[in-house]
Amino acid sequence: MSARGEPNGRIKAVRLLDRDMDLSRVAERSRASASDGDEQREAGEEAGSGSAGTDDPPVEEGMRDAAVLAPVIERDGDDHVLFTKRAEHLTDHPGQMSFPGGGREPDDADLLATALREANEEVGLEHGEADVVGHLTDIRTVTNYRVRPFVGRVPDREYVPRDSEVAEIAVLPVTGLVDPDNYESERRDHPHYGEIRLHFFHVGGYTVWGATANMLVQLLEWTTDWTRPPEPDRTVDADADLPG
Repeated sequence: MSARGEPNGRIKAVRLLDRDMDLSRVAERSRASASDGDEQREAGEEAGSGSAGTDDPPVEEGMRDAAVLAPVIERDGDDHVLFTKRAEHLTDHPGQMSFPGGGREPDDADLLATALREANEEVGLEHGEADVVGHLTDIRTVTNYRVRPFVGRVPDREYVPRDSEVAEIAVLPVTGLVDPDNYESERRDHPHYGEIRLHFFHVGGYTVWGATANMLVQLLEWTTDWTRPPEPDRTVDADADLPG
């Protein structure tokens, strides 16, 4: 029996799943999203609006485009996910766990180019090393970015910080990320978005939360049998402490 009193059969099922994240689900959903976008652009062009010839929808006024890469690594037969820990001197999200990524630059051909450029600059991922299968749903951050999270497999090798914005690199096992004992969530009021739910994944001495945890929730739900519990563990005041 597990620590939660569940049969060993359930533990074995989870471990089998964790060794083989089904990234084809991301590819399928990305293709479906692209097809929907094509139909919307065609309708917009017929109406005399919309932008032809681009896969990236126009960003809303006041928002800036950004992209990240969620790198999946097969290590010792199990899937892992690579995160960076942001440096403490940064103005935005200091010390938080992130995926490699950043804001779109004028020379970036598209948002995928943004994600791969940033991954190279931050962790040394070389051109051609990532097998990108698709992307998750765009999210909006409190710092006025619209972020597109791409997902791809990358080689199992050593990755070291190559940018002053990155303090550490953490490669965390999916077995730990889907372990119910390592997950919690809370409901609180947000000054801009009203009532929100925050997710926290505690694995290997690191805590993944905030926008990155939102992306991680979708990644795990799309590629494994893990699902977020229907209700948060608690409701807290708007000014309750957050992870340092």
